[in-house]
Amino acid sequence: QEPLVESGGGLVQAGGSLRLSCAASGRTFSGYSTGWFRQAPGKEREFVAAISWSGDITYYVDSVKGRFTISGDNARNAVYLHMNNLKPEDTAVYYCAMRLSAIPSREIFQYNYWGQGTQVTVSS
Repeated sequence: QEPLVESGGGLVQAGGSLRLSCAASGRTFSGYSTGWFRQAPGKEREFVAAISWSGDITYYVDSVKGRFTISGDNARNAVYLHMNNLKPEDTAVYYCAMRLSAIPSREIFQYNYWGQGTQVTVSS
């Protein structure tokens, strides 16, 4: 059983919105930080956004600032990525990841658990 499960991906037109969800299966986000990453065809996996357990620290890659928002719901043990004004270049498989630290990171190798990913396709 995967420790993290993503959902909410799909096909959307440019300018549209999606909300990705990341649920912890058999594990809790309590005390840990969470990140969202994406991988487009033929490209390396890249950092998108991250949030601390408390929610007071958030990081974003420059290309999504002002369009994407990462948030957490401690009661539901879930983390979300709200994506607005989507662009074709946002097309990728999106992954959530958990880091066993209260402080988030932009580095892939610092995350301990990963989900299977959810496809986001933005048409022009």
